[in-house]
Amino acid sequence: MSKVSFLSLGCAKNLVNTEQMMALCRDAGMELLPAPDGADVVVINTCGFIDSAKEEAIDNILAMAELKRLGKIKKILVTGCLSQRYREEIRQSLPEVDGLLGTGSYGEIVSAVREVLLDETPMHFGSIHAPVEELDRVITTPPYTAYLRIAEGCDNHCAYCVIPSLRGKYRSRRYEDVIAEARKLSDSGVKEIIVIAQDITRFGIDNYGQRRLSELLRDLCRMDFHWVRLHYLYPDEFDDELIDTIAHEPKVLKYLDVPIQHCNDTILCAMNRRGDKQYLLELFAKLRARIPGLVLRTSIITGLPYETEAAFDELCDFLRTVKIERAGVFPFSPEEGTPAAKMENRVSAEEARRRAELLVDVQSRIMDDYNESLLGESVEVLCEGFDPASMGYVGRSYAESVDIDGKIYFSSERDLNAGEFVRVRITGTMDGELTGEEIQEE
Repeated sequence: MSKVSFLSLGCAKNLVNTEQMMALCRDAGMELLPAPDGADVVVINTCGFIDSAKEEAIDNILAMAELKRLGKIKKILVTGCLSQRYREEIRQSLPEVDGLLGTGSYGEIVSAVREVLLDETPMHFGSIHAPVEELDRVITTPPYTAYLRIAEGCDNHCAYCVIPSLRGKYRSRRYEDVIAEARKLSDSGVKEIIVIAQDITRFGIDNYGQRRLSELLRDLCRMDFHWVRLHYLYPDEFDDELIDTIAHEPKVLKYLDVPIQHCNDTILCAMNRRGDKQYLLELFAKLRARIPGLVLRTSIITGLPYETEAAFDELCDFLRTVKIERAGVFPFSPEEGTPAAKMENRVSAEEARRRAELLVDVQSRIMDDYNESLLGESVEVLCEGFDPASMGYVGRSYAESVDIDGKIYFSSERDLNAGEFVRVRITGTMDGELTGEEIQEE
């Protein structure tokens, strides 16, 4: 029996691909090891989106190469975005890698493992535009939380982004396949389902000629999930039906991840982003007015081409005005092969990093104000287990997404289980995170 170990890097969408490869290997009679030591093959599913992700992937490949040199593992397979983007560079610069699979060939993992164990050099690079493969998964998240990927690829073609060239055109899964997988997750006891794609708001447009996210959310809410969380809703694709569904379905969390990247009209136009600053202001005002208790998350890039000092100040003022509760801030990374990498009107990398740090300070004050507003409030918390460091329990409310936002640390007079929902009164803050105590309900 061949022993295979998997390392999954990057985003949740990548994790789903890893879980699918694990299921294929399991069904082929292979043993899945939780750690690399002793593995016949280590599969590293990589991200290759920006410089920091590429560095993380290479560091992990080199770490596995050292284990291979020491005789603790036998073979290394690299899959995912890094191999899709840099196949020739990996072949030439990292001879320790025994085989490569692109993002269109996850379903060929069993063949690749068998080939590499026969001392062959598998190179599988199928079409990145092919229909989404319907594959079983080995769920690696805690049993109460799981991801539901509803589409692959992207058609937005933002000027700074390489995703379309790595993941292909936007392809929605068939509606009935998504529902079948969701029902299986619900029946297995998953309580928090996280709907993901590069852009979930477009779901259904390519297959059915119309958006079907609202319909999907209503169907998910009929299942036994307690929370339905949404990730990556592009601002130009909201319609009244979607807003009403989010507002009126109790299980759909009032937490929306809406990436804007910037607010300056010149920059948005250069980056091929649809909509302008006024549209964003009106959209966020509409969302807050129609979805009580809404928590917003976004992604912002500093140092984009055409970002003058005035444009950066405009971005800071925009954040202070809209008061987005959660934000990931990144300095611009000029990715080869993208139009933005060829634009000359940008600041230095050092200045982009400096501006990112300044924007993080602005955002930290917004988050602190939001946390202060919760003091004394009662919130529903998904307990994630006992935290030895705080000698209490740790969990998340609807306002904290898994592995992205902070945590809530709280005390309880009874023994709690991971996956249990409890009411917690917020009593304080701790390094930007919240503390509280369980409320004993009658």
